[in-house]
Amino acid sequence: MRPFHALAAAALVLGAGFAPAIAKDRVVVGMQAEPPVLDPTINAAAAIDSIVSGNVFESLTLIDDNGGVTPGLAESWTVSADGKVFTFRLPEKVTFHNGRALTSEDVKTSFGRAMAGDSVNPSKKIFQPIEAVEAPDARTVVIRLKRPSSIFLFTMAAGDAAIVAAETVEQNRTNPVGSGPFRFKEWVKGDRVVLERYPAYRNVGQIKMREAVFKFIPDPSAQVAALLAGDVDAFPVIGAPESMTRFRRDARFKVVVGTTEGEVILALNNARKPFDDVRVRRAINHAIDRRAVIDGAMFGYGTPIGSHFPPHHPAYVDLTGRYPHDIAKAKALLAEAGLPDGFEATIKPPPFTYARRGAEVIAAQLTKAGIRVKIEPIEWAQWLDVVYKQRNYDMTIVAHTSPYDMDNYVRGPKYYYGYQNEELDALMKRIDAEVDQPKLFALYGEAQRMIAEDAVHGFLFQLAKTGVYAAGLSGYGQNEPIVQTELWQWGWAK
Repeated sequence: MRPFHALAAAALVLGAGFAPAIAKDRVVVGMQAEPPVLDPTINAAAAIDSIVSGNVFESLTLIDDNGGVTPGLAESWTVSADGKVFTFRLPEKVTFHNGRALTSEDVKTSFGRAMAGDSVNPSKKIFQPIEAVEAPDARTVVIRLKRPSSIFLFTMAAGDAAIVAAETVEQNRTNPVGSGPFRFKEWVKGDRVVLERYPAYRNVGQIKMREAVFKFIPDPSAQVAALLAGDVDAFPVIGAPESMTRFRRDARFKVVVGTTEGEVILALNNARKPFDDVRVRRAINHAIDRRAVIDGAMFGYGTPIGSHFPPHHPAYVDLTGRYPHDIAKAKALLAEAGLPDGFEATIKPPPFTYARRGAEVIAAQLTKAGIRVKIEPIEWAQWLDVVYKQRNYDMTIVAHTSPYDMDNYVRGPKYYYGYQNEELDALMKRIDAEVDQPKLFALYGEAQRMIAEDAVHGFLFQLAKTGVYAAGLSGYGQNEPIVQTELWQWGWAK
């Protein structure tokens, strides 16, 4: 973890060459991580969606603060009686930011690209239920499914399902062109991304912000300094949770704590020894004290989890008691696995507060069980390459922020988990096809138990949305059921 700097020094650095947010039609939003690209259809980094999803790019649906599905690019839709045919109606006048009219053919082309065999879409799984996409007229999109899907409309709100112009596919990495209420203005690498209100947006009169700046501030103390200095108006997820009490006492700010879909896990490389042994993975789970991790890394903000599922979901099963903190049990399991003297391992945490601080707490806990841990902090771009793509790691700490992402566990040994379970694969297929809610929730419970029994990872806590906003700002959500910054709702008090 980077050392804390003096607040005054950090404020001077941030203030240099960067105008404070003064105008009441402009907002500066702080972010801890800079995205690697700005196209959500080619990269899984949540930082991309935080900037462009719903703002620059539009998907057919949107998700409200309580997780409900609302109109997005599609103004309405109907569903057939068998739940397999979705007919979406597009608005009369929609244009991409390059001025070209958006039609149903663009939806068909975008989905075809995402579903193609050579697609690099990070969530190709959400398109698997689709059998065909039709464009009978310019404003109508018909999507036929192979089977009913209980979460199809929800998944259609993802940034991965953004509708893009075919002629801008190559440039969207660094100069994105969408149809949303904001268009891309500039990206100053290492500093900020700037969006501006799109004057030809169909509901432009409802968009209060003329300009939005996403300012990248990785250091937690510098985040606090930027807010106090007025250089930043909002930090939807601040990396310094210990500062929340201070901001609560300051009338210039409003502190908002909500839920996210981010399951924070101590990811274990199941394809690498000794983590391929379930006894070792169970030993690690027994060695972890979740509450101590939450208190030490997040100053109490977070909810313990025992499997990969959010506690606020009605299908959640509390499995935190499956692996109680028990060092003696952890040592016994290691001995049973042929490791009576423990072993050496490395944690590679990315540059997020929960990961860097969590790694320090967990390393100390594992050491007590005989697992000698070396911490190797890496930057986010390195993490995406070395850990996520190359699968070159022992352990790492990361929050999986996508909703309904238990199907990561059926992506096979080539996924960075290095895990495969044919019984779980079959169970997830039943989940995908189940539309009866009580049955669906029961199946989710089975999946949670199966993942916990296999101790695939060290399941730590559900990431809280710890937001700090300028007092005059409004329109932001309390929760984060899907990764997005709903700038189209934001405004300043008059």
